[in-house]
Amino acid sequence: MYELCINTGLGFATDIKGSLPLIKEAGFDGFFTSWHEGHTKRIAELADKNGLFYQSVHAPFHDVSEIWLPGDKGEYVKEKLIECVNECKDSGVSRIVMHAIIGMDNHTPTETGLLRFCRVVKRAEKLGINLAFENTEGMEYLAALMDQFRSPYVGFCWDTGHELCYNYGADMTAKYGDRLTCTHLNDNFGMADRERMTWLDDAHMMPFDGITDWRSVADRLRLHNYKGELTFELTKNSKPGKNTHDIYAHLDEFAFLSLAYEKAVKFRDLLK
Repeated sequence: MYELCINTGLGFATDIKGSLPLIKEAGFDGFFTSWHEGHTKRIAELADKNGLFYQSVHAPFHDVSEIWLPGDKGEYVKEKLIECVNECKDSGVSRIVMHAIIGMDNHTPTETGLLRFCRVVKRAEKLGINLAFENTEGMEYLAALMDQFRSPYVGFCWDTGHELCYNYGADMTAKYGDRLTCTHLNDNFGMADRERMTWLDDAHMMPFDGITDWRSVADRLRLHNYKGELTFELTKNSKPGKNTHDIYAHLDEFAFLSLAYEKAVKFRDLLK
């Protein structure tokens, strides 16, 4: 119960072939990656070679706002998400985390977007791939998707850091805890300016290094009877103009992973 997983792409120069042995040596059970188009099967083979669980793929999200708008670009984004689903099936990865939106000023879901996501969901259902939509900015879009798709293949990925800095501290598990299928656990210092949401506050620090109430996080996971992996999404780098990650500056990749594992175990102990 409660296997511990972490993201690749922590901000070090090591490629994934070099990072996976370090993740294993640090103590983690598995990992997730962004979607590296055309490379998912190779990464899955590396996971097997290193005795690691390939927990999920994070779908591309930088243009996902286009899926809600008319035009060819939205169609292209939809087709790329379907390609991601197909490639995960071919590679034996059973879960994909997706963003519903990107952009601080977007607040109006559209029928166009729901119809496009419907195509993605139907493909995932056909192939047996689980989709987990993440809480980000633009909570209206997540709400629209969760209301629209009651499929057993559509669930919720709880990002604790996003809750603190993008969701104004609102309890996202109160809304979607009954559909919680995976986590992105990370810390930050909340919103620097509550009148102006910004991606710069989304620090993705290790647990216990920001202001998140980790006992509350554990309590809420227990409340919703969550038994899945504890997956951490971290980085060694501060956002531009910030110095939040100076505390990690002296760490090489293995030392960073080892400290992250120590904190992951500390959090898991809160669940016991």
